[in-house]
Amino acid sequence: MKQSTLLLITAVSAFIFAPASFADINEDLANICTIVKNDDKSELRKKLRDVQNDYRLRLGDYYTGISCGGSSLIRYAMENGSADTGTYMIKRMGKSDLTAAEKDGMELKDWAQSNGYMDSEIGKELLARIN
Repeated sequence: MKQSTLLLITAVSAFIFAPASFADINEDLANICTIVKNDDKSELRKKLRDVQNDYRLRLGDYYTGISCGGSSLIRYAMENGSADTGTYMIKRMGKSDLTAAEKDGMELKDWAQSNGYMDSEIGKELLARIN
């Protein structure tokens, strides 16, 4: 009886005095599509830095989980002509992340070529990064 009471008090104390948890990462990344569409590189940089500090995650860790109108972040940047944010994301990601097949099975480079984005500033940065 004494041991179970002590256990209960410890559990309640841990719950009451536990630090407030960080907001959910989905909440923190909620407006990232708008930031990319508006080509706001400084706000994107701040957002990525906050996620890295709060969750210890880099862009490549959660990139595949984000969809903006059915497109990945870099595809979305290409579609909207958001050169500053698009090139910034390419510079922040690893070569293996940039050459991996996306949800539709196409690599970013192949998708960009088939949709006419390879001559854009983002497409040129992608080629420079993966070659």
